[in-house]
Amino acid sequence: MKAIFFISFFSTYLFSQIIDNSFITKFEYGAMLYANPRGVGCVLCHKNGDKSVIIAKYKKKDKKTKKLVEKEIIAPAINKVSFEVFLDKMTSDKTESRIMPTYFLTDDELKSLYFYIKNIKKK
Repeated sequence: MKAIFFISFFSTYLFSQIIDNSFITKFEYGAMLYANPRGVGCVLCHKNGDKSVIIAKYKKKDKKTKKLVEKEIIAPAINKVSFEVFLDKMTSDKTESRIMPTYFLTDDELKSLYFYIKNIKKK
């Protein structure tokens, strides 16, 4: 009897992890966050997240040569970064970058967003 209860309990737990019966799935929630987390969406700069994207080109005077040099602001590919790097970039002080917005996402939002980024092409 105990074995039947254990197998029943374990299989119920296992299937609850595979089948997501919530109102919105983790992937769907991550997609919403990717499109518009808190104002400027990730998709605007990172597109599908699978390759680097040139956000802007500008000219800047080189201090040594005094000539105008063409520069680019590039959004990196984000679908292959580790969770640790993702978390560091999303929660770091933005004064060093001045490009990446600060979103103030919760831990659950960050996990859902990362889940979406890692699975964006698989859906």
